[in-house]
Amino acid sequence: MNNQKQQKPTLSGQRFKTRKRDEKERFDPTQFQDCIIQGLTETGTDLEAVAKFLDASGAKLDYRRYAETLFDILVAGGMLAPGGTLADDVMRTDVCVFAAQEDLETMQAFAQVFNKLIRRYKYLEKGFEDEVKKLLLFLKGFSESERNKLAMLTGVLLANGTLNASILNSLYNENLVKEGVSAAFAVKLFKSWINEKDINAVAASLRKVSMDNRLMELFPANKQSVEHFTKYFTEAGLKELSEYVRNQQTIGARKELQKELQEQMSRGDPFKDIILYVKEEMKKNNIPEPVVIGIVWSSVMSTVEWNKKEELVAEQAIKHLKQYSPLLAAFTTQGQSELTLLLKIQEYCYDNIHFMKAFQKIVVLFYKAEVLSEEPILKWYKDAHVAKGKSVFLEQMKKFVEWLKNAEEESESEAEEGD
Repeated sequence: MNNQKQQKPTLSGQRFKTRKRDEKERFDPTQFQDCIIQGLTETGTDLEAVAKFLDASGAKLDYRRYAETLFDILVAGGMLAPGGTLADDVMRTDVCVFAAQEDLETMQAFAQVFNKLIRRYKYLEKGFEDEVKKLLLFLKGFSESERNKLAMLTGVLLANGTLNASILNSLYNENLVKEGVSAAFAVKLFKSWINEKDINAVAASLRKVSMDNRLMELFPANKQSVEHFTKYFTEAGLKELSEYVRNQQTIGARKELQKELQEQMSRGDPFKDIILYVKEEMKKNNIPEPVVIGIVWSSVMSTVEWNKKEELVAEQAIKHLKQYSPLLAAFTTQGQSELTLLLKIQEYCYDNIHFMKAFQKIVVLFYKAEVLSEEPILKWYKDAHVAKGKSVFLEQMKKFVEWLKNAEEESESEAEEGD
């Protein structure tokens, strides 16, 4: 038996021919560009024919690899150099967005071309989004007319869902903002977007990508105020956008006020300091008193852990609210504020079932503490209440309301006798 190990055969000096399909094709956007431009030249300006040509060409040309070149051509007429200029030595076509008429109808027709192309070749979606982000950064390299066309087209594409509102991040580029390019572009963009949809749909899209509170960043830091934004966009014919931003700012200011108020209360800050702070915020953010009393009420009620037993919670509430009566009284100097507070109390007692029997006790406490006066209470009882727990609360208030009416009649007759 041969114990010697047999040597394994070795391969040396042998070369294998690489298969054709394994060879990496050279990246050649110029050749791709020439094919697209030649086809567009043959189709002419008939956008239906352009859409059909692009649809058919996707089967023969590598759209996935040359997406940027494809979109450069369709928007600018040829491959763009950094900064947004067309190179002198490249082929170009007039069948593109920048060479088209500057009107919304034409841009809507071009939007359909992009829409059909991306629906047909779904993988182009990301490439198109990247292209638009790039084009927005190149805005300074385009003429005013080219910027206007791009803005209108982008607005239509945002409205029909071809583009995501996150592309607007490019407009916050420092240089574009500083030179006023971003704000001017945004005017045209929002006009076409709102024309296709409405302000509520636009707001929903912005909210989805956390862009709803960033619109003031279209202006330099020294001009980032609601007043400046409102004036600029209202004069440009976008009053609904101005009002939306103003409302967003107000909502933000109210949330911030409630947050700070709760912190001050939990720290046990003196009421005079809290009142001063709230009044300053009211003035600064133009928040009316009836809105503020709602915020103060919510803050006061959220600073305590309530007892779960109905028979004990009323006593706990009275003790707690008696302590905070001076704070609440500071923001019920108007009849409407008192009425707002009554409705807030009604809703709170209904939504928190352990408080159902405490409603009348709270109202009487606030009457004695001069947080509420008789006229708003009588108005609430007569016709200003809401449906929540109405029958229960009106029944609770019946005797107190009768007492108020009698007291009012007595004081009137005393006044007459005095005369």
